[in-house]
Amino acid sequence: MKVEDFHLHLEDIKLKGQVYHPESNRETNPALCICHGLPRGVYPNDRGYPALAEQFSQAGFLTVIFNFRGAGVSEGNFDIMGWTRDLQAVIDHIREIERVDTERISVMGFSAGGAVSIYVAAQDHDVASVISCASPTISLLGNDRDLAKRFVAEFRTVGIIKDEDFPPSLDEWMNGFNHVYSLEWVSRISPSPLLIIHGTNDDVVPVQSARDLFENAKDPKDIVIVEGAGHRLRTCQEAVDAAIDWLKGRFLRD
Repeated sequence: MKVEDFHLHLEDIKLKGQVYHPESNRETNPALCICHGLPRGVYPNDRGYPALAEQFSQAGFLTVIFNFRGAGVSEGNFDIMGWTRDLQAVIDHIREIERVDTERISVMGFSAGGAVSIYVAAQDHDVASVISCASPTISLLGNDRDLAKRFVAEFRTVGIIKDEDFPPSLDEWMNGFNHVYSLEWVSRISPSPLLIIHGTNDDVVPVQSARDLFENAKDPKDIVIVEGAGHRLRTCQEAVDAAIDWLKGRFLRD
């Protein structure tokens, strides 16, 4: 398959990613944008997301992976509201790629990337569908500034916050989590279809989050609870297969 690197400039930050082109004779192809969660180290540090992109590309989808600001090879510092702007910029970029069906661009997010995907799709109603994997619905920070400071220190250690003077406003940075990690947005995705995937053994985001999302979402919606699966659903083939089958049933019936 053909793989192309790309980069975008947004707010003086360079975002980097890759496009996986399907081997297809169609005039236009449906597209999928995959959104990673909070890195535990430098991304990509394994074959995880590239391998995932290959599977969706082989299934017939032009597939895009990228690093949010602060993560991996992209520049900047981690900020959840900044991530929402990053995703919108990448979706806009996908719309400009040759042979993309602009009416069939979906997003698939994992953990924090799932919450961001839901938020962006609630604002951008041209997103064709959303797959939410192990997405949180409640910010752990709340109004606890001491906890937020500990999170910032941890993110410096991980490397997704790089600048000593970041964030310029701790309160605004905290409020971003409270704003994005909310059940409010999932109801606004409709009429675009939503698939929620979660594992019963997720030790980071409780499976009740998936049930809460499903209860608050409007039709059309589906949910897959994978028995025994943990938080890293991109490594769970049952979860990946469920997502591929769901997408193909909606966008590759021809």
